[in-house]
Amino acid sequence: MEREAMQYDVVIVGAGPAGLTAAVRLKQLAAEHAHELSVCVLEKGSEVGAHILSGAVIEPRALSELMPDWLERDAPLTTPVEDERFLFLSSTRAFSLPRALIPPAMKNHGNYIISLGNLCRWLAAQAEAMDTDVFPGFAASEVLYDDAGAVMGVATGDMGIDKDGARTDGYEPGMELHAKFTLLAEGCRGSLGKQLMDRYRLCAGSQIQTYGIGLKELWEVDAAQHQAGLVMHTAGWPLDHTTYGGSFMYHLEDRQVAVGMVIGLDYRNPWLSPFDELQRFKTHPAIRPRFEGGRRIAYGARALNEGGLQSLPKMTFPGGLLIGCEAGTLNMPKIKGTHTAMKSATIAAETVFDALRRGSEGREELAAFTDAFRGSWVYDELRRARNVRPAFRWGLTGGTLYAGLDQILLRGKAPWTLKHAHADHDSLQPASLCPRIEYPQPDGKLTFDKLSSVYLSNTNHEENQPCHLRLADPTVAIETNLKRYAAPEQRYCPAGVYEIVDTDIAPRLQINAQNCVHCKTCDIKDPTQNITWVVPQGGGGPNYPNM
Repeated sequence: MEREAMQYDVVIVGAGPAGLTAAVRLKQLAAEHAHELSVCVLEKGSEVGAHILSGAVIEPRALSELMPDWLERDAPLTTPVEDERFLFLSSTRAFSLPRALIPPAMKNHGNYIISLGNLCRWLAAQAEAMDTDVFPGFAASEVLYDDAGAVMGVATGDMGIDKDGARTDGYEPGMELHAKFTLLAEGCRGSLGKQLMDRYRLCAGSQIQTYGIGLKELWEVDAAQHQAGLVMHTAGWPLDHTTYGGSFMYHLEDRQVAVGMVIGLDYRNPWLSPFDELQRFKTHPAIRPRFEGGRRIAYGARALNEGGLQSLPKMTFPGGLLIGCEAGTLNMPKIKGTHTAMKSATIAAETVFDALRRGSEGREELAAFTDAFRGSWVYDELRRARNVRPAFRWGLTGGTLYAGLDQILLRGKAPWTLKHAHADHDSLQPASLCPRIEYPQPDGKLTFDKLSSVYLSNTNHEENQPCHLRLADPTVAIETNLKRYAAPEQRYCPAGVYEIVDTDIAPRLQINAQNCVHCKTCDIKDPTQNITWVVPQGGGGPNYPNM
């Protein structure tokens, strides 16, 4: 059975804020200039928003540029930030940072607490109303190239392949989507973007990318503990002073509170479990009362880019562009990436449309994008933020003091650029050299285990399909990861995917791929880079309702 092909002017991979913004802007420009333009958006989740997870506090600047009338269009920005606090935690106490000392980048006046998944659902409705084809449940699994080596589109994965790679009675070949230009907006550590960065050496002129893992729970709390519009961040306990990270607590409407942690994946101790650090955080005396008597209603996790400006790859390639978190446009000091992703997508859409309007046949490299991006406010914002994350190689105290100097006194205009120390997968020390971390047993009321948490993520994969977590060499999991690092994949995975099973012959690594919430942490943190994450058959993964 041959694959069928569909032709579009522009194919966009990923229905996140960047991909959908690009689609909307392309259609706006087409309407303004009476220019016929066909646009398609592919989304691997079962619906738009199903795989979207963020804190989230949004700075509405890019949205206002895209749609100045977003309020009249009932965009789901209904909880303005009313109050904000920053706490440093010890194991028993909390110290509040005076508001005057909060760096400008972390101040949230004029911002909104939102569900990013709901914003994407709304953006998809706007795009579809403008005649964009949005296809959820179709995972782009392959990049297509023309004879000259330029990207000519993507193909979706075959359906109906069993776990042994054989075709079942329900086999259906994937669909090819050909395009004049292809925009990749898969989010952090996109599987196709990773391939293109290697093929075209897009990272040759940049520093290594660094990452964090973000874990989030959504709670319905007692009315007395709820303060709509409150934004709170913490640093310190339960993390040690050499581990980069912190927590967030955002009070939405309807007594809902989003609580979570972001932990830099350059941590050193292989005994550390990001999931269990979040559970432990909630037991702090200053935090526990917020959730007592409440009910946890959702859970999820996702990797995020932390490298900043100096880690951005070349975002252009023959036939397309990398946009948003695919490239790594998140502003780490702000802990925000939605507005920067949307702005990069707007610039991409305008660049692509200008080329097509001039009569381009497509497939060329859009050098004009680089100049437009460098001339935009998003580039200036990332430039001012560039030195904060790498400063935390000096620990919590050193990093915090430098961040204050850089962001408050120098306003991000230091004449130097700090370098990231090393790739995240190179940072683990042997387990024998690190203190073992003993996490308390979950109580099922405030703290929980991984499997009950995965249940709340509504994660589902067809079990009889090829494993989408590929091992280059299965022996490495035991000979290196287990023997040297005590199998850290059992702990850095926030969904219980990886498990060492003892057998009569020898221990083996069991991969429970059906638990995977698509966070991509294993693809990033595995010390030998032996694990590669690829898309499962379409529609598999979490189904986040309001994250």
